[in-house]
Order: sequence, then C-alpha cells, then structure tokens
Amino acid sequence: MEHNQVDVIEIFKRLVRSGSENEVVEFKQAKNSFDFTKLGRYFSALSNEANLNRAPEAYLVFGIANDKTLVGSNFRKSSQALHNLKQEIAEKTTDGITFLEIHPFYHKDKRIIVFRIPPAPVGIPIAFEGHYYARNNESLAPLNIEKIERIRSQVIMHDWTAEIVKGADLNDLDEQAIEFAKEKFLQKFSGKEKEIEDWDTLTFLNKAKITRKGKITRAAIILLGKPESEHFLNPVECKVRWILRDQEGNQLDYELFSCPLILNVNHLYSRIRNLKYRYIRDKSLFPEEVNQYEPFTIREAINNCIAHQDYTQGGRINVVEYPDHLVFTNKGRFLPVSVEEVVINDAPEETYRNPFLATAMFNIGMVDTAGGGIRKMFLNQAQKYFPLPEYNLKNSKVELSILGKVLDMNYAEILAKNKDLSLSDIMLLDKVQKRKRISNQEIKILKSNRLIEGRKPNFYLSKQVAQRTGQKARYSVVKGFDKQYYKDLIVKAIKEHGSMSRSDIDDLLWEKLPNSLNEDQKKNKVMNLLSEMRRKGKIKNIGSMTKSQWVLIS
Repeated sequence: MEHNQVDVIEIFKRLVRSGSENEVVEFKQAKNSFDFTKLGRYFSALSNEANLNRAPEAYLVFGIANDKTLVGSNFRKSSQALHNLKQEIAEKTTDGITFLEIHPFYHKDKRIIVFRIPPAPVGIPIAFEGHYYARNNESLAPLNIEKIERIRSQVIMHDWTAEIVKGADLNDLDEQAIEFAKEKFLQKFSGKEKEIEDWDTLTFLNKAKITRKGKITRAAIILLGKPESEHFLNPVECKVRWILRDQEGNQLDYELFSCPLILNVNHLYSRIRNLKYRYIRDKSLFPEEVNQYEPFTIREAINNCIAHQDYTQGGRINVVEYPDHLVFTNKGRFLPVSVEEVVINDAPEETYRNPFLATAMFNIGMVDTAGGGIRKMFLNQAQKYFPLPEYNLKNSKVELSILGKVLDMNYAEILAKNKDLSLSDIMLLDKVQKRKRISNQEIKILKSNRLIEGRKPNFYLSKQVAQRTGQKARYSVVKGFDKQYYKDLIVKAIKEHGSMSRSDIDDLLWEKLPNSLNEDQKKNKVMNLLSEMRRKGKIKNIGSMTKSQWVLIS
C-alpha cells in the first residue's frame, strides 16, 4: 500500500502510542549513525516476524529511544544516501528483498526516519548476508529451526517435472537420446553392465527415474523427447537460447535448442567459442595459455539452468556469449540460503525446485556432482587466477556470469604465490578486485590477515602482500605518499613560482595521488591539504574563490 507523508506521521504516532517494542516494531536512537550490518540483520528479523505474525508490514524507527523520548537522528542526512540504502540492502538479502519505503520527516523539530519493511514472502524466510534473523522478545536473535520450518511449510512444493504427460508414450522419445542416456547411466553406475542387458527400454527409464511406472513424465520429454514432442509441455517452452554478442552488446548470431536436451546441450556447447587465453607473463609465473573456460564449468552452468528452471513461468533459458565472458540465466529464485553458504561450507541444496528432473539428470550423467558443482566452478576459476563466478539473484531469476580472463593482475599474483589462502579469503579478495561493497566483518577479516589496506570503500593490497608478491612499486602507486610529502611539494612549487593557482596545484599533485582515489576524491584531497595548510598559517589565497592564487605566508 502507498503512504503519503501525513499517513507516515500518523503511523509513527500510532507506534508510539502502542507502547513497547514487539516482534514487528523496533525503535532505535541512531543519533548520528547506525551500523549497516546490524541494520540488515534487523531487516531480516522484522521481515521474518512480519510473515510469522501475519502483519502487512514491519517498522524500524530511527530517532526515538526505547522510553519513547524523541532524540532525532542524523543517519544519512542526504536524501540520495538514504535512498541508496534500498539497493545496498537488496544486494545482501534473499531474492533482493528490500524496504517498501524509507520516510524521513520532522516531528517536534526532531528528525525521524520510518523504515517500512515487507513481510517475508509465503514460504521463503529472508536472510541477510546468508543468515536468517528473528526477534526474541525485544532482542535480535538467529531465526531458529522451528520458525524456519513454519515459514517454509507455508508452501507445499509441487514438482511440475514429475507430472505424467497424458497421451505420450515411448514413440514420443528420441531413440538416439535414450541410447546416449544408457551410456551415461552405465558410466555413473559401473557394475550394472550385465544387469542392464536384461532391461527393456521402459525398465531402464524407470530405473533411471526418468519415467514413473512406465508412464512418460515431463522430465522425460525435456531430456529425451523428440523435438516435435515439445507440444506436450504447452504452454511451457523447453528451449535454451544461445546468443552471441560483441563487446558493445550487439547481437551477432543466435540459435534455439529444444528437446532432447541431453543431446542438444552438447550441440550448444559446441557453439561456444572457448578460445585460448594468453597471460601477460611475469618471470614465468603463469603458463603461456589456457582455455577461457573449463568445459566442466560451461556444462555445469547449463545443466544447473535446466535442473533449476521454474518452467511454470514460461521463460527460456539463455546462454549469452560475449568476447570475454559468458552469462547464463534461468527463471526462478535461488533456493539455497546463499551462494556463499553453498561454496564456502560445501553445503549443497537441501531443497530442489524440480527434484524429479534433478535426480534423473544425476542418474544419466548430466549433473556430474551431487550438489558440489557450484563449489567446483569457483575452484576452477581460482586455480586459473580468474575472477570468481558472479551471481545476480534479483527479479526471481538466477543469472550467472563467468569471466574468461584475468581482471586484476595483482589479484592473480596473490593467488599464484599464496597457495594457502582459503576459498573464503579468495572470495573476499575477489570482491575487492571487482570494487564491490564489503561488510565491516569482511573488512575485519581481510585486514586481520593483512590482505588489504586503505579506507572504506577504497581498499588496495597491503604492504605485506605486496612485498610477498613483488608488487612494492605498485603498492606505493596505489597507496600514495604521506601528507607531508604533498605539503612539501606545494611549498617548493610556490617558492619557485611565487604563486600557484588551484589548477596549477592539481597538475602538480595529480599523478602522485593514490591510484585508488577517483577524480572527485582526488579533488577533495587537494582541497583538504590546502585548507589545512591555510589554517596552520603556511599559505593564503590572494585571489578569489573561483580564481585562486596561493602564496606563502612569510
């Protein structure tokens, strides 16, 4: 529902009159700031409790104490910074769920902020940074198993792929696909060679769990059906679309692949140009060349799309090929708690959208590992010093990007020379090289291991890492010099020239400032240096604000 400003003030007054905090209402003073991670945990907790208490929404209120005293909040005074919080929270939550709205307003001359939080969707508990939270009276607490199951049990999973297809029989399946499935089945279950000789086709399909009691299932049509048998799945499409694009995103070529997917996955794979990638060699640190993509990674990504596609949404699976990366997308939300949970803790999915289809694919070798494929994709990339796979889980779809090149040579060299790094450390370093936001806890981990230095959000390789990897010069360029060095340069230049404009000083310092700073940050650093030198009586401006002329104070 929509709320105008008057409505929100009325909501605020109602929350204050209602008495103490409860499972769906939290008051915080937040006089000047509030920890982002803690804010995200409250979002998760209040969203889950709103679901469990059947509340239309939950509320987090800044600027008020527990005893209802108005204290006012200076949290994110900038409207844009407050608005950005929606996206920042969405990047860390299940399915990108975020605030319904954030309402700042003044009440009795005190700035109040009301955060309106949606209830967790039916059957889907909301996690923040891979962890579920709840309320224990007025305190923040982990979402316990009982509450998780209460939310999950709101929806009884219905496996669309296990349904019997009326009117379909063996004649609607592709004979070549069936024979190929038998070969893969024997590879998966060695020792059944003699046993399978006595099986007729339907017995094999039943044993492989592709059919049910001799009846053709939707999974059987998807994996083994003749192309013309796709009509049995109407209005659902069973298609994988390959698209070739150039660096600017222009479409160069495309092809559609339909049933039987057990064969057509190989045809799709053959369309992808898995070129050789040549490293910039540094004292024989790297091999001369490697494939852009590991064959396992491509096949696992495609097969995961097939196994986890929400076919009831009626969309196609897409494989988009760019010159230096691949993008795989399928419909349906990502069911595990988080990608990190699956990769770091080697925790395969406990719940499958299409368990019948997933089991069949495992039995005929389309899924090579029992739930560990995602972790193996990450390890494959790390072993080549390439960026790790990138997941985008918004808008009820899963988008996976695989980069086929080195993104940052510093990152690559750290991996090459520090074989003892854990996969968790590698994932955090990967975030830094991609300039992604990292949490306070992640910053603490990286700094405690002396892997990064710098101030949030501009981090760079630490001095210790740089010395171990031969990056001493690069470290100095990235970090820059101490403040006194820049001041001495300014004084020396003014002595030589009599005066210096702001433009002159920018030219003097620009290339010597840290590479980790962007254009605006460099301008601010120069301005701060000049302001500090002016306050300490070293220099003064004898020009105007727009046309400055800085001279020494004798």
